[in-house]
Amino acid sequence: MHTRTKTALIVVSASLMTMTGCAAGSAEAKEVTNGPSPVPANTIPEQQVEALFDEWNASLATGDPAKVDAMYAADAVLLPTVAPGVHDTSAERVGYFTAFLQNDPTGTVDEGVVRPLGPNAVSHSGLYSFTMGTTGEVVKARFTFVYERINGEWKIVEHHSSKEPAAK
Repeated sequence: MHTRTKTALIVVSASLMTMTGCAAGSAEAKEVTNGPSPVPANTIPEQQVEALFDEWNASLATGDPAKVDAMYAADAVLLPTVAPGVHDTSAERVGYFTAFLQNDPTGTVDEGVVRPLGPNAVSHSGLYSFTMGTTGEVVKARFTFVYERINGEWKIVEHHSSKEPAAK
């Protein structure tokens, strides 16, 4: 077989494989986009995710920053509402909560959406309000918690909170 013929066969074969792969990929893409996302097996129920927030809120009520930090994975990231910076160590989170807990905050979820991310991960995003017991001030904020099941326990691995902009 001539070199040019071999090259042509390789190009044609590669093209056919690519087109077949594209067609298969298109069919798969249609399947994914035609219906609701399947819920992964062993996913935490929505009510249990909401209860995780309640547990976190109860840890705030203890006034003990170490108890709040115990809700987080060791390498969790906290982007807090009322302080600058990325808090990705236990010491940084405890430092933040030491100051925050002096306000005697109580949180309430005003609106939330729970989304399974896999059998061992879930996100909870929405709007919450904190009433500062020391002043009565209400701080409205947006939030996202990402929980991961680690050694059988649900831990916060990501927590972003930012003040909700005032309506115009």
